[in-house]
Amino acid sequence: MSRIRFTRRLPAAVTAAGLALAVAACGGESSTSSEGTTVAAADQLKPNADLSQQSLQVTVWDGYTPKELPEKAKEKLKVKEVKIGLHATNEEAMAKLTASGDSGIDVAFVSGQYAQALNEQGLLEPIHAELIPNLANLYPEATQLSYDKGNKFSVPYTWGTTGICYRTDLVKSTPKSWNDLLKPPAWADKKVTMMTTERWLALPALKALGYSVNTAKDEEIAKAKELLLAAKPHLLAYDDTTFGDKLKSGEAVMVEAWDGWCPTTEKNIKFAVPKEGSDLWVDTMVIMKSSKNKEAAHALINYILDPEIHSWAAENINYAVPNKAAMERVKIPEGSLLGIKPAELLNGESIIDLGQDSTKYTRLSSEVTAQ
Repeated sequence: MSRIRFTRRLPAAVTAAGLALAVAACGGESSTSSEGTTVAAADQLKPNADLSQQSLQVTVWDGYTPKELPEKAKEKLKVKEVKIGLHATNEEAMAKLTASGDSGIDVAFVSGQYAQALNEQGLLEPIHAELIPNLANLYPEATQLSYDKGNKFSVPYTWGTTGICYRTDLVKSTPKSWNDLLKPPAWADKKVTMMTTERWLALPALKALGYSVNTAKDEEIAKAKELLLAAKPHLLAYDDTTFGDKLKSGEAVMVEAWDGWCPTTEKNIKFAVPKEGSDLWVDTMVIMKSSKNKEAAHALINYILDPEIHSWAAENINYAVPNKAAMERVKIPEGSLLGIKPAELLNGESIIDLGQDSTKYTRLSSEVTAQ
């Protein structure tokens, strides 16, 4: 099983607040639902549209879909063309999607809170469920994601959680709390790593203090900052990408990790969700309101949700997919976190877009890592 390295959840440089300016400049139209959520008006789509006259442009993280996807999707859907463009981070994707009134992109892969931000500014086409029958393959829990309950504007592609990845042969006691990272015992001093990605840098401290990962309260963020600054002298490093390698080499004994990046199939490496709880992160597929190929875009998402296609993600990037039929096809290696149950994941707190308050986490990250 291969392990793809990519930084898909980096600091929130583009939020709902910034997107509002982009929409205003581009003349985007939107309406407000009875729940107060801004949504784009749905276009009238044709279930039996001639897809041979439509082409698709997709933006996705490198290695996140099969290399042969464009060729196979073109053949299966009978569309003129499927082109794949790459982005390294959510921010890069957002820059593409908001640069002009029509980015030329039909389908985008972005993390859940970014999909929420795009939708709140009317940039997304609502999901027409009748055009995606393979939505029936999703776990029921996949419709309960707090940033988009009912999958109204996004379709989940992968999901997971964050916790402590550790060497069973190098720790003197099994880590059970975020405080094991924040206040490491003497035998783990300077053998611990934490992430710098804004919301995930804050996560251990917020949860250790009993706060929400989505808090915007200044006093709670200030207390989290104090805890993070106190932890800093005891860290080996801040590391968002190579913590698994440090763990395998023995340089680190405990690290903050996304579940799919914890090399649990290696001997003596395990993953634990701390007792204070953690997050539920989701990467999604969305359709741009500006797309002129919306029927084909829905058809592509439906194709990706085919169990044979969607199972590729679990088998090749080591992240669980919210597709029951797909996961039933996957042979899960011993010790792999792919076997995590949807109900367990749903115990995590979904990270949502905080609009202008996202800048508080940008500032927190800068102040903690700079001092």
